[in-house]
Amino acid sequence: MVGALKSEKNFFLPMNQNQQHHNRISADLQVSVKQVAATARLLAEGATVPFISRYRKEVTSSLDEIQVAAIRDQLAKLTELDKRRQTIMDSLSSRDLLTDELKAGLRSAEDMATLEDIYLPHRQKRKTRAMMAREKGLEPLARSIFAGRDNVEVPAFINPEKGVTTEDEALAGARDVMAEWISEDPEMRARLRQVFADKAIVCSAVVKKNMEAGAKFRDYFNWQEEARKAPGHRLLAMFRGESEKVLRLSVRPDDDLALAILNRHYLPQGKFRGQVTMAVADSYKRLLRSSLEKELRASLKDRADQEAIQVFADNLRELLLAPALGQKRVMALDPGFRTGAKLVCLDGQGKLLDFTTIYPTHGKNKQQEAAKKIKALCRLHQIQAIAIGNGTASRETEEFVRSLDLDSNILVTLVNESGASIYSASEVARREFPDHDITVRGAVSIGRRLQDPLAELVKLDAKSIGVGQYQHDVNQAKLKKGLEDVVVSCVNSVGVEVNSASRELLTSVSGLGPVLGANIMAYRDEHGPFSSRKELLKVPRLGAKAFEQCAGFLRIHGAENPLDDSAVHPERYKTVLKMVGDLNCTVSDLMGRQELREKINIKRYVSETLGLPTLQDILGELAKPGRDPRQEFTVFAFDKNVNSIDDLISEMRLPGIVTNVTRFGAFVDIGVHQDGLVHISQLADRFVKDPAEVVKVEQQVMVRVLEVDQQRKRISLSLREL
Repeated sequence: MVGALKSEKNFFLPMNQNQQHHNRISADLQVSVKQVAATARLLAEGATVPFISRYRKEVTSSLDEIQVAAIRDQLAKLTELDKRRQTIMDSLSSRDLLTDELKAGLRSAEDMATLEDIYLPHRQKRKTRAMMAREKGLEPLARSIFAGRDNVEVPAFINPEKGVTTEDEALAGARDVMAEWISEDPEMRARLRQVFADKAIVCSAVVKKNMEAGAKFRDYFNWQEEARKAPGHRLLAMFRGESEKVLRLSVRPDDDLALAILNRHYLPQGKFRGQVTMAVADSYKRLLRSSLEKELRASLKDRADQEAIQVFADNLRELLLAPALGQKRVMALDPGFRTGAKLVCLDGQGKLLDFTTIYPTHGKNKQQEAAKKIKALCRLHQIQAIAIGNGTASRETEEFVRSLDLDSNILVTLVNESGASIYSASEVARREFPDHDITVRGAVSIGRRLQDPLAELVKLDAKSIGVGQYQHDVNQAKLKKGLEDVVVSCVNSVGVEVNSASRELLTSVSGLGPVLGANIMAYRDEHGPFSSRKELLKVPRLGAKAFEQCAGFLRIHGAENPLDDSAVHPERYKTVLKMVGDLNCTVSDLMGRQELREKINIKRYVSETLGLPTLQDILGELAKPGRDPRQEFTVFAFDKNVNSIDDLISEMRLPGIVTNVTRFGAFVDIGVHQDGLVHISQLADRFVKDPAEVVKVEQQVMVRVLEVDQQRKRISLSLREL
């Protein structure tokens, strides 16, 4: 159940906890409380984000996928807060420490930091210096000094039996108690936490003995900047340098600033003023500073992680939704110098028809043999496109293929092969091609990626695709969740042909998952292709709820009911049939004839459960059933005169493809086996805050060469005009 926890121990949580959460999420996300509550209810019932945003617009007042996911994530975060609140209350209650004041404070805590601050003085912890001082009977002395009383008799607290033999020892123990009080004051911690957030400076210095080994971090050997303004990619770089013991970091404000705040708050008048001053300094330097710096580091790391994960997610979305060539017969080449190029032929559905190895870079005789094989296989399998992996020997292989006297209608293009080698050694590839080695599997993956990038890339761990920044440094669980969300979103936005989809593609469909995806494939293998969406209900364990979630995203080409090949959900078929009846035509007529659709007054079909947003979606789908949101495929070719970094000249203009977008710029493949960097300052003739505003992964661009560093293999590019 989303919201307040349901358990016998939940008597401490207020009955309106759900409402409080909904109110808070509403304010944070700028949506209505009604929308939050409706979304929370749907999520609690097992509805997925794609299903809610696509087919429950009337319920959520047309919240989009991003808003629904944000509500889901906020609810999960607040649920974790509730769990921690409950744990704390249980602990305090079991030790008879839960006063009404504590209970009220814990109930009102709106974030984890406040909750932990309230709990800190009561947390069970290892023996501290303050605990030992209390055992020596020095807490009353600390209390008197802290209150500013001048009539305290320090000698009265000397007790050799308890280890207090002098006045200095008694005062030292009292200072330890006061230091702990100060460090555990929730109000002061909150105040200083804000100072750290606003005023902290990130200072980075090199660990000299590791200077040579850590040359890649030399930009940060003597670096400092305001923590709150530091971009995420720079923070992650410094954190990595610290973890590799190349850099030494501090992340805190000036000590004098923090001490001034503490002294103004705590310092009383009187003869023991100096003791309190010493306690304040000790509390800050020994307890508060390290604790708050640790919190700030965690907060900065979390912010940097979120930025990096968002960059990765945005890039992955563009890659997954890259234009698909479609069901064309493809020859795919995985190039190589020493081992030659592995060649495979695929039919329109990606089925392996033929495979061999050619040697287009091994001299005249081998080239002639390769040319014969390519021409013969193109004729035999009626090849419509040739896909060449963009790795080693790609440009040489491309040049060779283009030099052949092939049918002019055969498209020749380079394909991003990132991750193909990982796929070829994966369990998925072994299951698909148990009788072929990794070289054949890799070439097949290259060909299929041309036919349908989405269908092929879902077989890979998204992290292996390589379109992010600092992916190994960020929180891996959050990265995995963020990328999974992108994959699911893309798969469901495009839709899946149920009779040809792989298990991995089906797994990402709303409401399915690995078990039902495998069950659908098993049913298909046993009974043949599905003839209707309704037949899905015969799949073992695919019940009414799963059918509701998945049916609208699954397509059945050539079905008797043309709506089964559209994004119209089966629950709305009756509405379409009513339209058809009113117009005295067939569903196919309605889909094929614009003049019939123009006669429909959708307001006539509005009901309590069906509103204008869904009706407009239905009309849009009838106009273009099963439409693919991806752009049309366009052929791309690099400059044929530029094949290596040695061919580059300053101010040269070249076609390229964006391979990665980061917070500091974009990397572009210009066909020389080394991506060039377009720094954020070179992306446009205006100020650019976020590179994603200007370029996307897989975008075709025309760049200008600024500088080439042969020694470091670095290429600087620009998208700006001269």
